[in-house]
Amino acid sequence: MDFLNSETAVRLFFFLSILGAMFLWEFIWPRRKVMLRKLRWPANFGIIVLNSLMLVVVPVTAVQVSLFSVFNQFGLLIWLEIPLWPSIIISLLVLDLAIYWQHRIFHNLPHFWLVHRMHHTDTVIDVSTGLRFHPIEILISILIKAMVIILLGAPILGVIAFEIILNGCSIFNHSNIRLSSSVDKILRLFIVTPDMHRVHHSIHTNEHHRNFGFCLSIWDRLFSSYCDQPRDGHLDMKIGLDKFRSEKEARLDRLLTQPFR
Repeated sequence: MDFLNSETAVRLFFFLSILGAMFLWEFIWPRRKVMLRKLRWPANFGIIVLNSLMLVVVPVTAVQVSLFSVFNQFGLLIWLEIPLWPSIIISLLVLDLAIYWQHRIFHNLPHFWLVHRMHHTDTVIDVSTGLRFHPIEILISILIKAMVIILLGAPILGVIAFEIILNGCSIFNHSNIRLSSSVDKILRLFIVTPDMHRVHHSIHTNEHHRNFGFCLSIWDRLFSSYCDQPRDGHLDMKIGLDKFRSEKEARLDRLLTQPFR
């Protein structure tokens, strides 16, 4: 129990630190015009609070699944007796790949898309968008991660690191922060940058079915889902979905009921 409490504290520290840094960056040096915060933020952060409360009552976490694998000596990395640090690296890569394919599945299977599309109905993309996921999607994601972790036998340190990286990257690549084109070009050789991910939130269907990666950018290039730039340019492109652009769709109750409408 002490270990789990420490793990929660460590994750919370990194989460709040990255969130605060991206907030500050957005205010000081935004990439696009800042707008609609008063309209969107109450619902977006309401979703975050609901998801956080839900995670408190969900009986199984990724770290607990990893503990189960380790204590029961179950999983591929354990059976192959892979040393700790290579196991951590392999776990990070496999889990990031799993999230990439989870994301593609949510876009391509109709019932999953109904749950995931709430994330795409935000008409502005900023740091709050990176945490705006329907509670049902969060639950499904927990189950998928749990399955990968237990089959892989991912070590506890690898799982903790991945959870921190996943949350941090989601906050970072949804942020409305300005990076120079040269820095962005170098960074996106390795990780998903805000400009790279913004294409994924384009109103154009052929663009929001691209750039599925959350952390590493290699998966989009490897599996032919990479789009370099939006056709309308980053400053003029429209964000969101045509069906959900009215102000009432930004309310918390509308976000929660959207998959059923």
